[in-house]
Amino acid sequence: MLRTGRNRQPEFAQLRGGGITDGSLSSLLLCFMLIVGSGFWLTHASKWANAQESPAAKDQPGKTRVNGSSEQPKGDSEQAEQPDKLKAGDKVIPPNPFPNRVKLPDGMLEGGTEWLNTTGEIRVKDLRGKVVLLDFWTYCCINCIHTLPDLKYLEKKFPNELVVIGVHSAKFDNEKDSENIRRAIQRYEIEHPVVNDANMTIWRKFGTRSWPTLALIDPEGYFCGRQPGEGHRQLFETVIQKLVDHHDAKGTLDETPIRFDLEREKMKETPLLFPSKVLADGKGGRLFISDSNHNRIIIATLNGKLLDVVGNGQTGNRNGSYDEAMFDHPQGMVLVKETLYVADTENHSIRMIDLKKKKVATLAGTGSQARHRFFGGNLKTTALASPWALEHVDGVLYICMAGPHQLWSHKLGSNRIETYAGNGREDIINGSRLQCEMAQPSGIISDGKYLYVCDSEGSSIRKIPLDDEEDVTTIAGTFELPRGASLFTFGDKDGVGPDARLQHPLGITFDGTHLYVADSYNHKIRKLTLQKKFAKVETLLGNGTAGDSLQPLKMSEPHGITWHDGTLIIADTNNHRLLKHDLKTGKTSRFEIDGLKPPKKPKPKATSLADAKDVIRIELQELKSGEELKIVVSVNLPAPYKLNKLAPVIGRMELAGKKKNSVLIHDEHLRKSHRGRVDGNRVSFSIPLKKSTGEEIILLGVNYIYCRDGVGGLCKFGKTIWEVPIQIKAGGKPAIELQTPKIVGSTSVETLDENLKN
Repeated sequence: MLRTGRNRQPEFAQLRGGGITDGSLSSLLLCFMLIVGSGFWLTHASKWANAQESPAAKDQPGKTRVNGSSEQPKGDSEQAEQPDKLKAGDKVIPPNPFPNRVKLPDGMLEGGTEWLNTTGEIRVKDLRGKVVLLDFWTYCCINCIHTLPDLKYLEKKFPNELVVIGVHSAKFDNEKDSENIRRAIQRYEIEHPVVNDANMTIWRKFGTRSWPTLALIDPEGYFCGRQPGEGHRQLFETVIQKLVDHHDAKGTLDETPIRFDLEREKMKETPLLFPSKVLADGKGGRLFISDSNHNRIIIATLNGKLLDVVGNGQTGNRNGSYDEAMFDHPQGMVLVKETLYVADTENHSIRMIDLKKKKVATLAGTGSQARHRFFGGNLKTTALASPWALEHVDGVLYICMAGPHQLWSHKLGSNRIETYAGNGREDIINGSRLQCEMAQPSGIISDGKYLYVCDSEGSSIRKIPLDDEEDVTTIAGTFELPRGASLFTFGDKDGVGPDARLQHPLGITFDGTHLYVADSYNHKIRKLTLQKKFAKVETLLGNGTAGDSLQPLKMSEPHGITWHDGTLIIADTNNHRLLKHDLKTGKTSRFEIDGLKPPKKPKPKATSLADAKDVIRIELQELKSGEELKIVVSVNLPAPYKLNKLAPVIGRMELAGKKKNSVLIHDEHLRKSHRGRVDGNRVSFSIPLKKSTGEEIILLGVNYIYCRDGVGGLCKFGKTIWEVPIQIKAGGKPAIELQTPKIVGSTSVETLDENLKN
């Protein structure tokens, strides 16, 4: 868990509206249920407030106290005890798991600079009827990355009851830029809305003090509590289920499906997708590339000829042949003879690729993330946590274990894997190998005597001895600042040792004389000249701004770098490309791989309208003879919803009884998507006919998306299927007129408010 540093201490904002004034919401927050056996323990808001201490005071680095109000709320905090069960008519309502919840003002989600992964701003009022989980995160943070699979699990478990909203409150300056957040959303395959909280406004409103923190809001717009840190899937699954049960029985739950305008849908297909690491094999004339978001390893010649692709492109954890193998966002690699070792990061494993037999196997890891701090064990039974980069020296494999902020090692041929450096606490503290402190190590290289490591969260380069005679030191960037301030001291400045500033470096290589660092968040390549104690840091490539031009050269968060025979090869990650830079001539150009294509996407399972439930059957429609079948659908929406202006209304037609050959309709128009013409809330379709007379029974499915005033950020998904017998003859009506039923399960704000009154 990454806590805010001295320059990120949350200030306690006043909350106006909803009865909460003159103080910090953080002093009203509820502690979450702690699941113990079959029961739970719940600390209520009043107990929290009576502690008379700002939550920020005990969790800040160095325990620096921050002034804040500890007054109890003067407004809509529910304090009354509840009976075990309540009744609504004949329906028994399970007890509210959060009886002392706090009413949220509607403006609590205001203050962000931009909303991403959705069509527009989302307000607290828009979320009525849904359980809401706010994820306060920053995309550099490994603990935040570890939380994403848990969020995906919860979104899948509660697809129509839960809305997750990412509140991106940046640590690094580079992370405040919406375009960089957009790339992170695409890279991490996030499927929920994200607000860019660049000024930490929403962060302060909720009294957040560390990344990640999850905050829970119930379907009536009340704040329930928060939980910092990672690894709380089971806790939230239990709590959300209790909220769903209570509000479903109470009539305040809205289970209407929702849809978001995802950033990934705006991406074009590219041969590489967020390539992360590169490794040159000068002896073999090969280049290995982690094509991370295509979940595969690319093998090419150093001249750009494609040799092999390892992995079928699907996310998974499977050994076997190159075509069978599956990875999950692989990162760093190292070559030992004809075995390529791969840090299979999101499988939390080390994989082996036998380049002669063309087979993939697992060296270490269980496939699941280690949830506790371990210091080693058996290769096959010891869980790992986000291995990110690899190096090999004299028969020993060294692993940047980003999750526990450590360096691990494995002697090849043994059955052990264990901690090599770092005590597991996150900071930049020098000292002996096992007592030093590291911060998300993400890149590694050796000169044969030392290991040089990119400690990305500390924006520093560490020097780690290969024996126990010397201590771990820091050769570039700050170290040993009080109260964890090294984690928050970064920038873009050339200089020597602690006078230099980097910003989240991720990749490093060595040419025998100099180190070269992918200074990712500065969009630069830095050259480090080793001196007796420190290194001299100079800018080699890039001007500090993100871009994709070659003249002048601009990059976007380069993650990986390798050297061969006077040439640097760079993974320009957010630009989905490789670059090569000639150190002698100073020329930079694209490194193209002839014949490389994106992996084939798996075909979606075919579905039939005939298998759907709730098909509306209507009477025979007698239609006028003509060249087209005309259909007009009126979409019945509750106020203030309108059809989304940016999303198409899609119709699909099949024959009843799963017949394949139509008397009236051309085959190419069946089982295909047809885009409707939208006029207000009316949608029309025109389907060419192959006969001007005849009879048929058709199935028509129409999918539509509707939002507040047609543009609101929280958009809901509607679908209606009709079975329509038609007869085309002279004298019939010009079009089929259909109307969607009143939205079932969609609860408008007005309806929810009425339920609250009752």
